[in-house]
Amino acid sequence: MPSSSVRTFSDPDDYAASIRAQSAELTITAAGQFAGKVVQVELHDLRLQRLSENLPQISHACIQPGRSVVSFWTRSVAGAAWNGVEVQPSQLVRHGEAEQFYRRASGPSERATMSLPSDVMAAAVARMADRDRAPRRQGRVVTPHPAAMAKLQRLHAEVGHLAENAPQVIANSDAARGLEHGLVEAMVDCLATGSVAEDSLACRGHERIMQRFHAAIAEHPEEAIYIPELCAKVGVPERTLRLCCQEGLGIGPKRYLMLRRMDLARQALRRADAMVTTVTAIAANFGFFSFGRFSVLYKTLYGEMPSMTLRAPPP
Repeated sequence: MPSSSVRTFSDPDDYAASIRAQSAELTITAAGQFAGKVVQVELHDLRLQRLSENLPQISHACIQPGRSVVSFWTRSVAGAAWNGVEVQPSQLVRHGEAEQFYRRASGPSERATMSLPSDVMAAAVARMADRDRAPRRQGRVVTPHPAAMAKLQRLHAEVGHLAENAPQVIANSDAARGLEHGLVEAMVDCLATGSVAEDSLACRGHERIMQRFHAAIAEHPEEAIYIPELCAKVGVPERTLRLCCQEGLGIGPKRYLMLRRMDLARQALRRADAMVTTVTAIAANFGFFSFGRFSVLYKTLYGEMPSMTLRAPPP
């Protein structure tokens, strides 16, 4: 049944968990109080999302198997990139089947997603497009004809406006069917008229390195991992790892690992019982042994002392 929702978040982990059609791990890369907004619309087969974040961030995401997803920025964003490739609002990403990828933004960001069951997407492309746009394992950046992309941006924004101001229109089955038809047609038109940026052997090699990088750090998420050990697991020299991380994440591996460990420590503090554990114990679990420095950095990033997070009621 068609439906819509509008939610706001002050916690980046709750925000990331709310995003549909993918699992996402969000790492905030600048200090400040996080504010995120998620507008979600379910028509019949088509799901739409409009997502906004007020802080620079890096996300590692995995597309849900069985759904075909496209995404695009709804306005210009500083440092906006997918797998190290800069993406403009005039472009979209057609994600691969069950694709894993890194997305980053160096400032506040707004983006949109659309997804269909994979068989429905394939049928729509075959019916409307005059050339093959079958999804591959890897995603691709597509640059549509400007008029086609402008139409998709406009229709997506209009549906988002309805979700926030007239959700009863979306809840009407006939209206939802009409909206879905127009949006799917606009999306396929973008795919059919667009030029695809072919990736180079170097780009594919860097993407595989970043996949091994994430697998290595996700293998033991609650343990600190250091650069020499990480290079050995990934199978590349430190210089190559720094290059790939700078390209894909916008920051070096050492800083990314520190920010990620800080976020994992914050999650642990939120879940912990202050009666049976301490800030010092949790900090040490994630490789922070200078507890004064940990507290200062924690407050800079999250706006409160770690002891306040520990004492707060569990989420």
